[in-house]
Formats: sequence, structure tokens, C-alpha cells
Amino acid sequence: MSNNFGIQEALKQLGIKEINSGTSTGSKWLSNDGEVISSYSPVDGQLIGKIHATTASQYEQIVQSSADAFKTWRLMPAPKRGEIVRQIGEELRKYKESLGKLVSYEMGKSYQEGLGEVQEMIDICDFAVGLSRQLHGLTMHSERPNHRMYEQYHPLGIVGIISAFNFPVAVWSWNAMLAWVCGDVCIWKASEKTPLCSIACQNIINNVFSKNNVPEGVSCIVNGDYKIGELMTSDKRVPLVSATGSIRMGKKVGAAVGARLGRALLELGGNNAIIISENADLNVAITGALFGAVGTCGQRCTSTRRLIIHESKYEEVKNKLASAYKQLRIGNPLDENNHVGPLIDKDAVAMYLNAIEEIGKQGGKVLVEGGVLTGEEYESGCYVKPVIAEASNDLQIVQEETFAPILYIMKYKELDEAVAIQNGVVQGLSSAIMTTNMREAENFLSHAGSDCGIANVNIGTSGAEIGGAFGGEKETGGGRESGSDAWKVYMRRQTNTINYGKDLPLAQGIKFDL
Repeated sequence: MSNNFGIQEALKQLGIKEINSGTSTGSKWLSNDGEVISSYSPVDGQLIGKIHATTASQYEQIVQSSADAFKTWRLMPAPKRGEIVRQIGEELRKYKESLGKLVSYEMGKSYQEGLGEVQEMIDICDFAVGLSRQLHGLTMHSERPNHRMYEQYHPLGIVGIISAFNFPVAVWSWNAMLAWVCGDVCIWKASEKTPLCSIACQNIINNVFSKNNVPEGVSCIVNGDYKIGELMTSDKRVPLVSATGSIRMGKKVGAAVGARLGRALLELGGNNAIIISENADLNVAITGALFGAVGTCGQRCTSTRRLIIHESKYEEVKNKLASAYKQLRIGNPLDENNHVGPLIDKDAVAMYLNAIEEIGKQGGKVLVEGGVLTGEEYESGCYVKPVIAEASNDLQIVQEETFAPILYIMKYKELDEAVAIQNGVVQGLSSAIMTTNMREAENFLSHAGSDCGIANVNIGTSGAEIGGAFGGEKETGGGRESGSDAWKVYMRRQTNTINYGKDLPLAQGIKFDL
């Protein structure tokens, strides 16, 4: 294990061993029967640790444990469940630095972003605690005398969570914390590219669950490749599957869950654009575009992929952005002096290089050159240069989501044209406009404006706050996680009618002589 910026001490604090079981019902870790998955850091190419993947028979044990736990967990009052989640938030505060380092080292995002991701976990815990006292229904007047109607929500049961490598802990917490206060139990399949993060989180959770006598099975983890995910998506005992990943993956999950009439919460690809108006504050616009394009080395679902720039500002924005790219420091993400870390692995590097090649083939023009960085500091082979290219929106390579720091820029004349370009992709996650003109801003946010699940004014496409529901439209999947009323997806709605009178009036005046 590397001694890189205190990572070895962080691993020790988080209970990460050289060889770990990848399957847990809570405090119990199942025997190491599955194939070995090795986790290598994209930071320096070093082996961090190994896990044993979950076997099919172990998956059955996990589901049974979850089903048994649900019978107990659902009966605990929601505020009591909220209190346990509150304690999880406190425990995460204790381990924020260690977990942030692991996130940074195993995934490759900057240490600041790793800390930010753990802070999102803490924030969703705080949100869920308040929510635990607000799982409200509606009371309605009945058309029948001496009757009362109301709606209430009940927990679904087992919630399956399939998370992606780019946010190896936060997205799981968005789902788990809400599901737990709702009375559900969770089975988490982490990305096989960042499996150690799931083990660290389970160890932290266990500290709280053991103190509160939470039954085994409320928090379970499984690890492995897509085959374990397929067991979950086709399992009728898992009423809800929340999956984060590519559109291709999401379509398979949606089809499998839909075939059994289950529920799927899908958070899939983004092809996010910022419109830079002639009325934009360019200092704000350039900052938003820069962070959106290169943050997490372009590996966020909300990363900025396209800049749609008013023709009167095009040359100025292009030149300022190119100048800003020259000042980027690329290197070890645990070094807080660096802006950009590595891509997740060499497969991602290959896709990045292929995309650059396709830009030229399809008629685009690279303005800020890319390439793979070499040298001792970049020994993992995963460090690349962020790219800026001029390209029209209809190019196939622009229509696709390349999970890498490649930014396409293009011109527009009228706002309607810019909005049409922004909406002219199959993805519909995040969008933004940079303008100081109120009419432009309001038009962008109107029914005829952005068709994305997230639409911002004078902030970039990247990132989101816990208080608002996160998700997108079109082939982004339509799911909503985190804030607002996203909790309802983790529950089933029931309508209740109570007759407190002495008679039973029947519909359409029907009567029986009894």
C-alpha cells in the first residue's frame, strides 16, 4: 500500500485490509469464496487492496437477511430511525478526512472534492433526520356521510442500490439515508472500480448500528461485476432498484426491472451545456465553465460538455478559456495545489484518445491539444490534458457523452437557437445560462426553455445541493434522488377510507334487504 499523503493511515482508520470480504449483512462479513477483485489507484498505479466478490449463493444469504431485517426495521418509529441516521452523520464527521482521502485515492478526484463528497453524505443525513418527522400523507373529505379518507405512505422493503465509480460514496448515501428513514432496508452494489469505498462506509455504519442494536440486514453490501447487478435487477424480492451509470447500462436495468413490474430509479448520462449570453458576466461564466469541464477530470454526470456562446462574445470567451486551461495544474489529486487528477483507468484513457481522434475525423477542430502525460509523477498512465474543440452540435461525437475532460464550443445568434442546441441531445440532466438579463434567464427556465432536470442561472452545470431533487429527463432516466419529495419513491402510497357511522352507504344508491 502507498504511503501517499497519509493514505496508509487513512486505510487503517477505515478498517481496510490487504484482502477484504466484499459481502456483508452489517457487522457480519461473509466468507471469502468469490473471485478476487484488485483495486489499483489511478493516482499512482499502486495496489490499494483486494476484495472477494459476492457469489450467487452469498447474494441469496444477503437477500434473506435483508428480508428478515425489514420485518423489524419497518416497525421502528420513523423518528427513531432518523435518530440512528443522525448518529451516522456524526460518525461520518469523525471519519471525514480519512474517507475523503480514500475517495480521492481510489477514484482519482481531488482531495477537496473527496472531502466535499463526504460532506454531501453528512448533509443528506441531516436532511433525512428532519424528513423522519415529515413523512406526511393527505386527509380528504369523503362524499359519503360519516366517512373519512386519507393517504399514507409505507416502506417498500428491500432497496437495491447500484452506484458508479465517479461518486463512490455520496450517491449511495443519497439513497440509503432516505430509504432508511422511510423504513426500507438496503443492498448496495458498489462499482467494481471503487469497491474499497463501500467497505469503508459499511465499517463506519456498523459503529452506529451496533450501538443501537440495529438488526443484521438493514445495511448490506455486495461487490462484483455486472453479473451481481443482474441478480438484483431481476429479483422480484427487490421492489426498487436505484441505478447510477451510463445510458447503456440504464436501459438494461430499466428493461429487467420493468419486465417484473418493479420500480427503477435511474440516474444516467449527461451531455450538459452552458449558454453564454451576450449579457453574461464573463468572470462568472469562465469560472463556471472551467470547473464544470475539468472538475473530477470531466468524470461527473453533470460535467460541462458543451459551451454555446453568443457570436459577439465567442472569440473573447475562447481566448480566455484557452488561457485558463494553460494555468491548470495536473497531478496527484491528494496534493491540494493541483486542479486536475487522473481518469479512473486506462480504459477511460483509451476512450478519451478515441474521442479526440473522432473530433478530427468528423470535421471538428481541436483548439487546446490533449494527450496522455508521461513521467514519474504520472506513472499510472491515467493523467490526460483537458481538451477544447470547436464542433457543431450535430456531430456524432458531440452527441455522445465522453467521460473525460473534453469541452466542445459552438456559436449562436438568438437565444431560441441556443436553447434548441442545448436541448438537441438525447440526455437531459443539467444545463445553465450565464446572463445578467432577466428576460433571458426567465425564458431559459420557462416551459419553452431547458428540457433538463436541472437548469441553473449564473452557476455552472456541475454539482447540486442536497435540498433539491437531483436527476434528469429523456435518456438520463427520469429519476430523482436526494432532496425535496424524492423520499416518495422509496415508499408505497395507500388510500384509506374509514366509516365511523352506523350505516354503510353503497355506491349508486344500491341497497340490500337484510
